[in-house]
Amino acid sequence: MNIESLYSSFKSSKGVHTDTRTLQPGQLYVALSGENFDGNAYVDAAFAKGASHVVCSDPGKASQENVTVVADTLKALQELATYHRNKLNLPIVGLTGSNGKTTTKELIIAVLSQKFQVKGTKGNLNNHIGVPLTLLSFDEQTQIGVVEMGANHIGEIAELCQIAQPNFGLITNFGKAHLEGFGSLEGVKRGKSELYDYLRANNGKAIVLSTDVEQLARSKDLERRVTPIMDLKSSQPIEFTFENETITTQLTGSYNFNNMELAAGVGLEFGLHAAEIGKGLSSYKPVNNRSQLIVRDSYTVIMDAYNANPTSMKAALENLALQDGFTVAILGDMFEMGSYAAPEHQEIVNHAEKLKINQVILLGHHFFETQSATVQKFKTFEDFLQNPPISSDLKATVLIKGSRGMALERVLEIL
Repeated sequence: MNIESLYSSFKSSKGVHTDTRTLQPGQLYVALSGENFDGNAYVDAAFAKGASHVVCSDPGKASQENVTVVADTLKALQELATYHRNKLNLPIVGLTGSNGKTTTKELIIAVLSQKFQVKGTKGNLNNHIGVPLTLLSFDEQTQIGVVEMGANHIGEIAELCQIAQPNFGLITNFGKAHLEGFGSLEGVKRGKSELYDYLRANNGKAIVLSTDVEQLARSKDLERRVTPIMDLKSSQPIEFTFENETITTQLTGSYNFNNMELAAGVGLEFGLHAAEIGKGLSSYKPVNNRSQLIVRDSYTVIMDAYNANPTSMKAALENLALQDGFTVAILGDMFEMGSYAAPEHQEIVNHAEKLKINQVILLGHHFFETQSATVQKFKTFEDFLQNPPISSDLKATVLIKGSRGMALERVLEIL
């Protein structure tokens, strides 16, 4: 593959796209293939929709104008992204972790945008396809790039670091996420710490939470900035003091305070003052069912149903237990737990009982199999809808949390 020729085609395009259904005229189409799809079958459709150039692996298309044929289109996409990243030569902040990646990424962008032109990962496009697409969205006006990196097995973060080549990096936390792929909590720690390994080998710098003893230990031989001291005053919504300034935010949950501390650390690293950092943090409004605070008649809803694992589930329950008045937890199954599913779901039930949550409602196959005399269980969402055990006359704080596949935002329809 002639990377310079392909890069020239990219530069004259209106961006890169991998799905002909939403392809826009002037975009460069990369025909990715997988177990259940073959992008090569849509080359003609891409041109019909106005694609400026096509990258595919079908030798039969080699003679067509504006077509680059490669052996592996995914590898070509990744190489193009890295080539573009190096051409721009801008500082990149890479982040990973078990919980809070996307929220922390958005907070970092909100902070840095007070002073710089910043672009970052859209949504959660944080895998081997999403990271290259993120890099290719950066342009000459971008002063700082923020790249979220996700993983569900060892070696994945190392691969993404080779593509994105971050100059700065942070790990939000180590938690019991994707245990099926990582094999254990220790596997999670090894996999996420591949970001530190990359920074160590490439003279990068880490941003490390001042209160996270394990992160401090794992990054001790790295050049690093430890997050500043910030004093949490309230968790719903989060309010804190930072360098004598009181900052009120639109996020809920003490577990999000650490994410804010990390974003503040990144801001300080890039020369922002406390007032600028505070303005950025207070401007961020959560969306997409991530720690959203929603008021519905007599209910105050903590909507945190984008994803869930044992670590984030416990943190959300602990935050709920701190709220005044009647508390309700509506919890959905946690996915990708493998052989850990049964004990981890039982542990969540036990934890909710210890915290004395007033009403606990469990949805899903795994939670249905747990043992408890005090909770209410439903095997399916449809079963729950037939007789939802929530009083409309009740004034309560309601936590809604579960893995994405449970789609628990549907609960809002009955509140």
